[in-house]
This record gives sequence, structure tokens and C-alpha cells, in this order.
Amino acid sequence: MSQKEIEQLFNQLDTSAQLLQKELDVSYLEALSETGENILGNKIPHQIDDVPSDEVVGKLTQIYKEVALDSMEAEDIRKAIQLALLKASKTDVLQPNHQMTPDAIGFILNYLIEKLISGKLEKVRLLDPAVGMGNLLSTVYNGLVSKKISVEAEGVDNDDLLLTLASVSTTMQRQNVTLTHQDAIQDLLMDPVDVVVSDLPVGYYPLDEKAEKFKTAAKNGHSYAHHLFIEQSLHYLKDGGFGIFLVPAQLFETDETPGLMKMIQEEAFLQGMLNLPNELFKTRNSRKSILVIQKKGNNVKQAKQVLLAQIPDFKNQKAMLKFMQEVDSWKKENI
Repeated sequence: MSQKEIEQLFNQLDTSAQLLQKELDVSYLEALSETGENILGNKIPHQIDDVPSDEVVGKLTQIYKEVALDSMEAEDIRKAIQLALLKASKTDVLQPNHQMTPDAIGFILNYLIEKLISGKLEKVRLLDPAVGMGNLLSTVYNGLVSKKISVEAEGVDNDDLLLTLASVSTTMQRQNVTLTHQDAIQDLLMDPVDVVVSDLPVGYYPLDEKAEKFKTAAKNGHSYAHHLFIEQSLHYLKDGGFGIFLVPAQLFETDETPGLMKMIQEEAFLQGMLNLPNELFKTRNSRKSILVIQKKGNNVKQAKQVLLAQIPDFKNQKAMLKFMQEVDSWKKENI
């Protein structure tokens, strides 16, 4: 990893985005999307009716000339883009469901996926049905590739701006990712996948007529979107495939819990529930956990002991090492 290269690419993205933000009178996120597409479009600034101005086009062209993606590792490119996305989250004040999944959480999810599939698969198909800006999917993708696992991935989102940013990011990183702009609760045109990994949107799903087709639909009023996403993900998992989700810590403490549990028991095995460190979250209600489920199939069984754990503070290396050893032991004995 080259910190200098990461900072240089971030500065190029940031400077060019700021120029476009001012010139086009758009949000930082929109400007970042525009500059990313310019860089991928032969490094030629997109100009309509003399906007941006010739002066700004000249400045952008000079910045783009110095962008050297081909000489950078994919993970370094991801980290540079992530810095720009972090700035966007502060500059544009993004809603919670549009916030980027923190790297520390992404690395834990990646570690769990590696453990669960190690020794089983040399090629993996991934799906993130709420891909957003693509940072979590890219984190897992790069992590698996670093372990010599071949990866192809699918991402779905109904927000065209976030999906454009995901496209810019994954294309810059030279990743084999197919992105689809649609509501992930609708039927998806894709082959089954080995792993679904997602930071699920939390809240109510507004389209009751679509939700009522699901086992997790609420009997009255709107259904929980994250419940529907879990069920939908199982539809697109191969038998024995894993769903690894970032979910509210209170997932199994609501009035809709019985419907969710019934669906999981019918379709899959609940193999783990891991609470993330409280220090990561400002309030009790915003705390998240990691849900691990495995779709039923031949030679797939319920773990003798469900993996229930409190993930320690990421800064406590000794405690983290002990946690990883416990996961390793659990996997050998149960999966």
C-alpha cells in the first residue's frame, strides 16, 4: 500500500470535484460522480453549452492527465475513493441509509466470509442487494482476491446517483461487478450467488402490495425493509450459501420478530449473531450487529452451537486476536 498514491488520487478527485461542484451548482457527491465519469471517459471533461467554462475544463484536463489508475492497486484506489466519499458524507449531510459502511466493519464482514467459505470455494459469486456507493462490496471483493479467490459480484440499488458512484468505484478498481438500478425487493434477473453481504437499509418499505408477497410482510401497516431484504436475499442464494448482514442490534426484539424467525427457520439456519462494539455507535438505538444465516440444502446443517459473540473494541488487538481464534474454533466444530 502506498499512502502517497492514496493521498494523491484523493486530492485529484477532491480538487476536481470541488471545481465541478462550484461550476455546476451541484452537491459534492454529484460532482464526485461527474469527475469520476470524466476520468473513466478518456479523461475528457464533459461540457454542454460551455458549462463548465473553458477555463475550468482546462484545469480539469490538467488534473486528469496526472491520474494514474493503471499503476495503482485496487485496494489503494478504493481507499482514495473512500476518503472522497467520507468528505461527501460530511459536506452533503447524507441520510443514515446513504452513509458508507465503515472500513472496520467491512473488514470484519470480509473476515467472516473468508472463514465460512475457506476450503470450499475457489470462485465466489457475491451479491449486495443494497450496494449504495459500493464501498462494502469492494472491500469484500478485494479481501477475497487477496486470498487468491476468484470473484464476480452483483450490486443492486434504486438510487441512481449512489449506483453511478459504485460504478465509478468498481470500474476504477477493475473489478468484475455487474450493477443493476432497481428496487431489490422486485424480481431480480441474476444467477444464484454463493454469498450475500449487505449493510441493510433500516426502516419501513413503502409499497405494501409488493411486500405482501413475502413471508416477513407485516400483518398491519408497512413492513420492515430489512426483513424483506433478508428474505429476498435467500431467494437468490445457492443452497448452502451464506447471508451475512449488518442489521439493527434489536433485530429480534420487535413485534415483527416472530414472522422473521419463522421465515428464517423455514428457509435457512441461523448460524450466528455478533454484536459490534458499542463504541462505534453514538446511541443505543443506532447499534448494529452481524447476522449470519445459511440457506438450507444437501449436507447443510444447523450449527451445534450458534455463534453468539460480542466483538471487542477494534483497537484492542489482544481481544481481537482472541475473538478471531474463537471464530476459527467455532467454524471447525460447527460448519
